[in-house]
Amino acid sequence: MKEAALTGRLKWVERIAYLLDEKFRFPGTKLRFGLDPVINLIPVAGDISGFIVAAALVWIMARHGVSRKVLILMVLNIFIDAIIGGIPLIGQVFDFYYKANSRNIKLLKEHYQEGRHQGNGTGVLVIVFLVLLIFFAVFVFFIYKLSQWLFGLF
Repeated sequence: MKEAALTGRLKWVERIAYLLDEKFRFPGTKLRFGLDPVINLIPVAGDISGFIVAAALVWIMARHGVSRKVLILMVLNIFIDAIIGGIPLIGQVFDFYYKANSRNIKLLKEHYQEGRHQGNGTGVLVIVFLVLLIFFAVFVFFIYKLSQWLFGLF
């Protein structure tokens, strides 16, 4: 099923997302990629530029009245892309598969054309907070065990 295109004032946002995430195709495959994973091959500068462009697109979409829930989901996509994309080697592979801008355009279309993702997004924020809390607890436990091991060496 082919997705409907955005019309009007947000059509150019869809074009930029397409350029960043899906403009090119590996010959003989269905694997598509855009400028984002190519630019991200430049350490730090590529990651920062991709994050800035994605954040600017979300800011523009926010100015056009999407719900708070859609904004939260879009920002979450960008942060996942930026955090995992910033890991050397793993991040480069991840950037070819996780297309944050295309995901955000899909959220925007679902919001405007299907009426989905309405509401304030508090449930999403609670889930994100709980996941971060669990990661923090695991991190603290890991640091505790590491320090026990290090002090046990002396």
